[in-house]
Order: sequence, then C-alpha cells, then structure tokens
Amino acid sequence: MNTIQDKPRIVVIGGGTGMPVLLRGLKNMPIDLTALVTVADDGGSTGRLRQEIDMPAPGDIRNVIAAMSDVEPILIDLFQHRFSIENGLSGHSMGNLLLAAMASVTGDFYTGVKELSRAFGVKGKIYPISNENLQLHAEMADGTIISGESNIPLARKKIERVYLTPEHAQPFPHAIEAIEQADLVVISPGSLYTSILPNLIIPRIDQALQKTKAKVAYVCNVMTQLGETTNYTAADHAQAIIDHVGDNCLDAIIVHNESISDKMRQRYAIEQAAPVALDRNRLIDMGIEVIEGDIITNQYKTIRHDTEKISTLLYSLVVQ
Repeated sequence: MNTIQDKPRIVVIGGGTGMPVLLRGLKNMPIDLTALVTVADDGGSTGRLRQEIDMPAPGDIRNVIAAMSDVEPILIDLFQHRFSIENGLSGHSMGNLLLAAMASVTGDFYTGVKELSRAFGVKGKIYPISNENLQLHAEMADGTIISGESNIPLARKKIERVYLTPEHAQPFPHAIEAIEQADLVVISPGSLYTSILPNLIIPRIDQALQKTKAKVAYVCNVMTQLGETTNYTAADHAQAIIDHVGDNCLDAIIVHNESISDKMRQRYAIEQAAPVALDRNRLIDMGIEVIEGDIITNQYKTIRHDTEKISTLLYSLVVQ
C-alpha cells in the first residue's frame, strides 16, 4: 500500500489514437504515471522501419512521447512532422526516424525510448510492452488467418481471436513490475483487436493483469469500428478482453452514457460505425463495475474522449 507521501500509481496500457488522449490529461495529475505501449503496428512509416531496420514498431510510442512531453509546441510539431515530398523520406514521421536513430545510437530500442523521453521532458515513464519485433495475426470466424495489424480490419470479417508471433515473446520486465505495483491499471480506448489486445495477450502480461491488486478499468470505445467491432456492445468489448486474457482480468468499465447527435451518427454511418450500446445489466451480471459519465468532447468533427473529463474521472478512482 502507498504511504501518505507516495503518489498514486496509474498504469495505462494501449496504443492507437485513444491512449494519448488519456495521457495528455493524466500527466498533469499528482500521480506516478506509466504508459505501456503496443509495438505490433505495421502500417505506414512504422511498417517500413520495421522491415528495413528490424525494430519494434515506433509509431504508437512516438504519439505517447508527444502526449506526455513538456516542451515547446514547435518541438512537438517537429517531432510529429510527416514528410510528404516524393523521395525516400516520403511518408516517414520525424519522430519515428528519431526513435530509430536513438535506438541505433544507444544499441537498444527501450534505451532509445528512454533517452528521447528525457530529451522531450516526458512527465512519467514510457515502456514498450515488449522489446521484440512482434507480428499480430487474427483467426477469423470462418477459420481464415489474416497476418499484419494493418491488414486485419481490411478483411471485413468477424474476428474470433488474435495472437502474436513469436509465440513466446517476452514482455518488457518493467512492464510487469509496473502492473504489479499499480494502484490503477487503465486499458485505453482504441482499436480493440489491433491496438489494445496485442498488449494484453503477451505472456506474463495477461497473468499480471489477473493477479494485480490494482483495480483494472477499461475505457470503452464510444463508437464501433468497421472490420473489428461492428455491432459490438460495451459488454462485447469487455467479453473480448476476458476471452483473450482470462477471468478476473477486468474490474470496471468506463462508458460514455450521453446520446450522440444525429449529425455525428450520420457522419459515422458512412464508415459503417455506430454508437456502442451500453448493455448495463449484462456487464453487471459479468461482475464488472460500470462507471458512467459524459466523457467525450464536441470540439472535433470526430468523436473523441475529452482529455480533462476522462483524466479527472480516472484520477478520482485512486483518491477515493
């Protein structure tokens, strides 16, 4: 247990666009913050670097560094800059190139992440979920196997399960320690099968989530995603996590409980996406605590969690 002098320890696990939203608010809270980030991405600049340099995926790590940093905005703009000129750099992100270079200079991907985090004044700790070059695979309901994180949603088939190669991939040791010592473990919103579950199914990470004394809370997606979670309810999202990780891995689910405007519904309907239905009674029957609230922002043309609302809610879970 923490003493009065200790800051609450919050660990956020995930990837994609949802994780940085949480971290951007949490970094300003009086907490000990750790981010455990997926390295299974294989699209765009990240995919090219993985093939050419044989390194873990840097893209999600880059976005997390940007979210947790404390430097001038112009440096973040530089870090996130993507080259568009038609040459060898086309499509590459400056941050990805810096991570690749730092990994080469230091001789190790994590050490590169650590040094770049220090240079960007990151408020908290960032660990890749594994130091290995992982590839994600999905077994579909019809029995076919799709390989590659970026290819899985494009199949437009119901996903039965996802798994990683190498099969016995080793988690980053500090990631296990962070989960074991946490007061709250937050599973971030994001693409359920391609950004979130790849972190949770790594050997020993799944066991750590089941055994930790911390509350494990999943911030559920607000909208479904074509090719991954079409027609999924909140309980379906939670059940997918339980099916992959095991019983007793999820204590609470955080859900948005306000209506989505017709205009926004129509915009998402073009992408064959819809609001995630809150089947409250089913979640309660699963033994999962349901934490509800108005946790999205209306400032953008897409639905996003509100940085301040969600970070304040998460912080409240460790100071009750």
